[in-house]
Amino acid sequence: MRGALPKRYRAMADAGGGLGLRQGEIFGLPDDPADFRGEWLRVANQVKVANGHLVFGPPKREKERDVPLPHRIGQMLREHREEFPPVDVTLPWLKPDGPLVTKRLLFSLPGGSAVRRTDFNTRVWKFALVQAGIIPEPQPGERHQAAREHGMHALRHFYASVLLDAGENVKALSTYLGHGDPGFTLRTYTHLMPSSEGRTRKAVDGMYEATDSAADGPQAAQGE
Repeated sequence: MRGALPKRYRAMADAGGGLGLRQGEIFGLPDDPADFRGEWLRVANQVKVANGHLVFGPPKREKERDVPLPHRIGQMLREHREEFPPVDVTLPWLKPDGPLVTKRLLFSLPGGSAVRRTDFNTRVWKFALVQAGIIPEPQPGERHQAAREHGMHALRHFYASVLLDAGENVKALSTYLGHGDPGFTLRTYTHLMPSSEGRTRKAVDGMYEATDSAADGPQAAQGE
């Protein structure tokens, strides 16, 4: 899916799948004074549509947060900003007649303006889904398939599944996703949590792999 996106927007897949950001938070991601080399990334605002107009606003439920910044994701964001330099974008805060705020955004349109969700979804994201073979190309005169799982929100699900599979606890995941209640996170992603038997198999397989495939297995087991 990342490869099917235009180069200008490919790092958005990294911000969603590697940081768990919402779509509006990706569109509103500011340039990082630390050059994306720190261990954490601050999520403090988003770009959204209010009464048909683009505005800046805080994250959902006004929950600013810090998320771990993996080195690989930081590298991808640095490569993006080198090829597509951040631009200053001025938008009203919260509502169309709100006070004007200027932020230096990492992602923007070729003309230098903020990305609008509806246009991006229709003209970029859905087209990339077709190119990646995830959804069929619509017939002439028809629209792309409309389904929640086909939206950018799927990147957050991917992020959650990776963390849960790696053994991250639900409370930490809830914080990174900006949820107000770990119980909501558990109810939403419980189907992605590895089963106890799956964890057992993975743990034992990992132990045996660490022995460099010795013929008789782990040394601790040879005396049994």
